[in-house]
Amino acid sequence: MLSPKRTKFRKMQKGRMKGLSHRGHVLSNGMFGIKSLDSCFLTSRQIEAARIAATRFMKREGQLWIKIFPDKPITKKPLEVRMGKGKGAPEYFVAVVKPGRIMFEVAGVPIDVAKEALRLAAQKLPVKTKFIIARDFEALN
Repeated sequence: MLSPKRTKFRKMQKGRMKGLSHRGHVLSNGMFGIKSLDSCFLTSRQIEAARIAATRFMKREGQLWIKIFPDKPITKKPLEVRMGKGKGAPEYFVAVVKPGRIMFEVAGVPIDVAKEALRLAAQKLPVKTKFIIARDFEALN
């Protein structure tokens, strides 16, 4: 039996999203990506909806990388429960996104297909984004 201190989920506090992203702010895998301009919590459902929208437009061509992972549990108490009695159960998981963080990367498709796929993905997210291109990208004319 687990003692009260050794629970399955580590008790986490919400924290503050101050400053810019210090990691994950440069393209590492793909030629194109979307970068966050705001800070927010992205739920796993929002990330999955954006992934589906992008892959559906690309018709499963090329590659898509998701560069964020929802590893922070958000807890919630049931409705009509009085104060006290400890912390609530984990309700869902979120990824903490700060300004400058690259969330999705795409490679293996033309620039116009990548731009539209990432635009559709960005519409599913509650954060302002910017389309970015790798420095070593050479457009084929």
